Amino acid sequence: MKIRDLGVLDGDVLLFGGPYSNLQAIEAVLIEAAARGIPASHIICTGDIVAYCGQPAETVDLVRESGVVVVAGNCEKQLAANALDCGCGFDEGSACDLLSAGWFAHADRHVDQGARIWMGGLPDLVMFSHDDRRVAVIHGGITDIARFIWSVSEEAVFVEELSAIADLIGDVDVVVAGHSGIAFQRRVKHVTWVNAGVIGMPPHDGGRDTAFALLSKAGVEIKPLRYDVQTAVGAMQRAGLTQGYERALRTGRWPSEDVLPDQLRLSDFAKG
Repeated sequence: MKIRDLGVLDGDVLLFGGPYSNLQAIEAVLIEAAARGIPASHIICTGDIVAYCGQPAETVDLVRESGVVVVAGNCEKQLAANALDCGCGFDEGSACDLLSAGWFAHADRHVDQGARIWMGGLPDLVMFSHDDRRVAVIHGGITDIARFIWSVSEEAVFVEELSAIADLIGDVDVVVAGHSGIAFQRRVKHVTWVNAGVIGMPPHDGGRDTAFALLSKAGVEIKPLRYDVQTAVGAMQRAGLTQGYERALRTGRWPSEDVLPDQLRLSDFAKG
């Protein structure tokens, strides 16, 4: 378990997850940070730099060049280990399981050894203090890096993760996570649990905007992010990644809805 302590961060902190090989999305979030006057030292990514979209190498390069802080996601762990899949733990035969083979193979072909070595050195947990709040940033969970934690997950799931974090670094006031792809905030006991969402794929809500989180003195806000969707789709098409996620960038509907709890699905069946 690698832990990185950033010390005290003053001013706004921008937090985001899942660039997902979407070069246009990472470009947009860095422009957003610059417009707000937020330096790289105050920008933190919750991991999964590469995934569904068409430009994994370029996206990794830009993240590294930008100097933002990155927490290791399961995709980084798997690529660093030269593994054969993304390590998400999808149910065998599910849409996510079947579709992941294509995009992971594309990422595996294009991410070079230097990037893999860098990924292997990324921390599993980043901590810092902000306006007398102790903040921990993780990927999915501490008990399981690829744990899917949703806004509707049972409270016991959050309590288990908070206990695991406390065992490592003591009690915290805020946890920022990623992985599941849908931003939310939830109060659990004395802790605010924040999923910062992902910037590389819309949150299965029927829209094109993605999301990031902004931590200020007032607390945490989930903010929309707009980027050049058409160029991102074109990159996927040129890469042959036309399994459905390229349509998701336009429609805001995942081709892998079966990974979601029923309450978060958009299908007529789930609504009924």
